[in-house]
Amino acid sequence: MMNPAAIGQPLDRVDGPLKVSGTATYAAEHPLDHQPLVGWIVEATIPAGRIKALETSAAEASAGVVAVLTHRNSPSQVPFGEPDDEGRFTQSRAMLGSDHIRYHGFPVALVIADTLANARHAAGLVEVTCEPADAVTAAGEEADEKPDELDGGLEADITRGDFEQAYSSAEVTLDVTYSTPNQAAAAMEPHATMAVYDGNELWVYTSVQLIGPAVQVLANTLKLNPDRIRVLSPYIGGGFGSKLGLHNEAILACLGAMYLERPVKVVQHRRQVFHNAPHRGNSVQRIRLGASRDGRLQAISHESFMPTARGYAFAEPSGAPARTTYRTDALVSRHRVKTVDMSLIDSCRAPGHAIGSLAFESAIDEMAYRCGQDPVEFRLANMPEKDPGSGEPFSSHDLAECLREGAARFGWGKRQPQGEVRGRQLVGYGVASTIRMNILVKSKTRIRLSADGTLTAWANMTDIGTGTYTILTQVAADLLGLPAERIEIELGDSAYPASCGSGGSFGAGSSGSALRDACLRLREKLVEIARKQESLKDADFDGALFEGGKLVLGSKQVSLTELVRQGGPDYLEADGKVAPGEDRGKYSQHSYGAQFAEVHVDRDTGEVRVQRLLGVFSAGRILNRKTARSQLLGGMVWGVSYALLEELMLDERYGAFMNRDFAEYHLAVNRDIPEVEIHFREQPDMRSNPLGSKGIGELSISGAGAAVANAVYHATGVRVRDFPITLDKLLEQLP
Repeated sequence: MMNPAAIGQPLDRVDGPLKVSGTATYAAEHPLDHQPLVGWIVEATIPAGRIKALETSAAEASAGVVAVLTHRNSPSQVPFGEPDDEGRFTQSRAMLGSDHIRYHGFPVALVIADTLANARHAAGLVEVTCEPADAVTAAGEEADEKPDELDGGLEADITRGDFEQAYSSAEVTLDVTYSTPNQAAAAMEPHATMAVYDGNELWVYTSVQLIGPAVQVLANTLKLNPDRIRVLSPYIGGGFGSKLGLHNEAILACLGAMYLERPVKVVQHRRQVFHNAPHRGNSVQRIRLGASRDGRLQAISHESFMPTARGYAFAEPSGAPARTTYRTDALVSRHRVKTVDMSLIDSCRAPGHAIGSLAFESAIDEMAYRCGQDPVEFRLANMPEKDPGSGEPFSSHDLAECLREGAARFGWGKRQPQGEVRGRQLVGYGVASTIRMNILVKSKTRIRLSADGTLTAWANMTDIGTGTYTILTQVAADLLGLPAERIEIELGDSAYPASCGSGGSFGAGSSGSALRDACLRLREKLVEIARKQESLKDADFDGALFEGGKLVLGSKQVSLTELVRQGGPDYLEADGKVAPGEDRGKYSQHSYGAQFAEVHVDRDTGEVRVQRLLGVFSAGRILNRKTARSQLLGGMVWGVSYALLEELMLDERYGAFMNRDFAEYHLAVNRDIPEVEIHFREQPDMRSNPLGSKGIGELSISGAGAAVANAVYHATGVRVRDFPITLDKLLEQLP
């Protein structure tokens, strides 16, 4: 009988009951010995300059206020951005360290009081006079700074072949510019931290995706020994990149706790999150394509222009899809940034691929039409034999089959070259290829099998709502033959073995492979103990199986609990680890998919409604079909949102976002999303990791938006290159 918790089975989330019952402890909910004080952020109202005068006496005298922290009384810190040789997740994130204002919304004071209401009221009494300085708040095609590297360690520029020659000699050419706006991660759980300091040790309860760097950034910022810092983040209500590292509210809570030696909690208001948490910068993407008349790509050029926050080195690889998706004789991929006085610009779900695919897959669609080719057939005719950007062979490549299967399931063959008209509705169908790089990150774990038959696993891995607790439960259950209810997964604590953390679609494969290694080592210990038993001396150890809590040796078997008592007596432990191997530098590794969309556009109002979404995905071995589908579904919803709705609107005069709440920052909701059809092409890739899985969390967002955009064009004949596709951009051009 199949173990219902085995790898691949659609096991329900093991942490689900805790979450739906409200007993899962998120960052601001951990029970402490003493009620924490509450901090409220006072924000700057200019994009750059310094604090000229700061009056806090009225706030300090307000009811319930314990302290008002400013640059005048804040604990000493390492200056922002130091040391230079640290990465962006571990450099100092100093707050209230000087009178310098870095961007609109930058914290200039923290009011600490006994209640949230008292802290918020007193914050309104703080008087701040600022001396503005010249500021740069926006970036476009004038961006001309070459970044040292792109997010993920990618090169800023790649050139293969002679692009200018290939482009100029092409029979069909395309030269278009697309743009995407500033965007917010908009996680359900606002950024929040509780800090406890006793004069010696600092305990930080927070919402952060990467635990190890969180400890280091606190040590580097606050001048503390990292051995005296403990970071706990067992549950995260969404991060999407904005919580990869620790940021403003975490540092402020720690400063308050160190200043008062009392627990301090800082939870950002939703409007504060838009300025005091990282966001995705706007992009301008110029794409030039050259092809033969029969649709064979000969030249691909993708140039990306984006902002980068002053003092925070981050460049998004929006050109990544153009480097890897289609064959070409010549390739140019170029990234340039412009330093701006804005809040931190950092990773947002599927960095590079999410917004890069919006532009690139739309341009590929344009080229297909220009060549008189069916958009699916055009893509199929340009499948690469090896990675066009690196020249490496693919560890596996399944994009063509995803396109073929998706087209068949969607009924693409019935599509007319031009869209249909159904009464007031213009009906269109679109397609986009989906590709996302696969990563393996160094990870460790420790497991303990107790004499009562319970297995416990520890790692400082995090679960951002993607199902890590469940996936790891299944890995252990599968390898040791235990039921899910006998397995306890402990995550999100810096005291546990160093794991990869969550982000970049590397979490399940990396942490799961480390756990697999630990389970295999424990199996070896159990088999070795069994070999010493007189009653098992003639057993078939070559065919040893672990099933139903027992070691099965042909016709003989012994319970794992008995083996533990003989080798323990109370428990047996094993450590596991994983790290990128030789295949990492020899093969180009990606997950794949093909996505299809049907849209209806009201010919009178320009309103776009998505009627159907279908995706076929190939991401190696699927570890849990239910959580994998949830991840893909969420990405497809986000893709629709990027294509049609999301835009952080910037007032360039003040460097301020104008729509800083969910009333005006529009997100896709239930009414915007139809039934979504998701299919897997399961092909384990053992070059990816020992589990054979590939990253899936960010896969579907890399293409869903372009499929919708291409469907809008098919329906209307209007190609919108300035995302999102709002009705005002369609109305004047509708047929």
